[in-house]
Amino acid sequence: MSASWTFLTNHAHVLLCLAATPGLTMREVAGKVGITERAVQKIVTELVESKYLTKERQGRCNVYQLVAGRPLRHPMENHRTVDDLLKALEIAK
Repeated sequence: MSASWTFLTNHAHVLLCLAATPGLTMREVAGKVGITERAVQKIVTELVESKYLTKERQGRCNVYQLVAGRPLRHPMENHRTVDDLLKALEIAK
């Protein structure tokens, strides 16, 4: 039985996947998160535009890098950073 809801958003799941493994393809991220490649592409674009990720082309692939120190976006959490979230979830960057 799959969960009908989770504590983290798809944006958080995509960010966490790419923080842990920066060279994942959109297809690989989609498989891990359980959403479509198109949804992953949209989320990655939003994360890059919002400066939570940087994107670097390496050959035919993109490699993503987490931008350290960016605050979480919700007013209840914006005193914390993405780094704090990663530490709380024990995900190395």
